[in-house]
Amino acid sequence: MDGAFFWSLAVIAAILVGMGKGGLPVVGMLSVPVLALVMSPVAAAGLLLPVYVVSDMFGLYAYRHAFDRRVLAIMVPSMTIGVVLGYFTASVVSEDWVTVLIGVIGVVFALNLLIRHKVQTAPRRAEVPAGLFWGSVTGFVSFVSHSGGPPYQVYTLPLGMKKAAYAGTSTIAFTYCNAIKLIPYTMLGQINLHSLEKVLVLMPVAAVSVFAGVRLVKWLPERLFFQLVTWALLLVSIKLVYDGAAGVIAG
Repeated sequence: MDGAFFWSLAVIAAILVGMGKGGLPVVGMLSVPVLALVMSPVAAAGLLLPVYVVSDMFGLYAYRHAFDRRVLAIMVPSMTIGVVLGYFTASVVSEDWVTVLIGVIGVVFALNLLIRHKVQTAPRRAEVPAGLFWGSVTGFVSFVSHSGGPPYQVYTLPLGMKKAAYAGTSTIAFTYCNAIKLIPYTMLGQINLHSLEKVLVLMPVAAVSVFAGVRLVKWLPERLFFQLVTWALLLVSIKLVYDGAAGVIAG
């Protein structure tokens, strides 16, 4: 796990993590599948989690003036509930079935937006009950399978936030979510000192890539940005359904 092929994929994964934290849609979610080509998905997720956390810090700096306070006030406590629930049910919950369910939800939601041509909507107030539900689902799924994007987008896309505010709110929300996952992941043995040696090499790559992602977000037109987010949600959700179903069948 130290050869040239491993390090090539690890660097690519770190770049994807950084650009995703810079606000570029979907690319961050590709990092674990890329690294899973040379190691187990669980090990890949554990290796990349500290890279996510460090790149989160740079994402926070980049979007320190662009975020929705109300959305964060709703999502932070609800994501905490989801992560805690994920930790206490880690030994009994089927990751494959959770993956399928979240994938189906994402596919239905994305198709609804695309078919009705409502990728962008007028700004609307974030509702607390829906936010508590989807935030808890986001935290739970993020803990179980690192796939918190679809449920998060189901809640936030219809709010009609501006491009920068959407990217900033997403970055801050998942920065918090990743940070609180560190303790239970360490307790479950998914983070260890051996993997941290590799993390130290990948951290600078991810940090630089954050600002590349920020520049791309600024360059993309507003409508195109949200079209990319919606299409990314659809493609990622289809992949989740496929991966989850394959796991169920193999099991």
